[in-house]
Amino acid sequence: MRILGIDPGYAIVGYGVVECVSGRFSLIDCGAVTTAADMPFERRLKIIYDDMTQIVGTYKPDELSVEKLFFNTNQKTVIDVAQARGVTLLPAISAGVPIFEYTPLQVKSSIVGYGRAEKHQVQEMVRNMLHLQKIIKPDDTADAVALAITHGLSLGRRALERSNKL
Repeated sequence: MRILGIDPGYAIVGYGVVECVSGRFSLIDCGAVTTAADMPFERRLKIIYDDMTQIVGTYKPDELSVEKLFFNTNQKTVIDVAQARGVTLLPAISAGVPIFEYTPLQVKSSIVGYGRAEKHQVQEMVRNMLHLQKIIKPDDTADAVALAITHGLSLGRRALERSNKL
């Protein structure tokens, strides 16, 4: 199964494409869509949409994993992130790709086994799981890859739970 992980934002949108076969993961590609702070917000949204359309079209993911949006104290920021998240997901929605959401706590628990793990611990585990020489950078890209792996691990757990019910 090919999984596209997304860490949404409007300055940086991290993405990671992993292949999950029999519980083993391989990295297909990863990177970040970036927009400049001095750019009009509408232009930033268009760049994110266009780049995500290309990523979904190129990698044709079976499923998409995205960080669940949570409310913070700055309402302007959360509204802007929500708008960016919408245009980020729209290409996958248009292509019929199922979308699954995970909280940072779920990602940390899934990857490290501890919900309060630090970012560097998650990054190191991702590096080990994918047999990479270096930790993935920038952090937004590393988070997106961790989201994709979390979804793959979740699929394995759900399949195991279903077989135990039979």
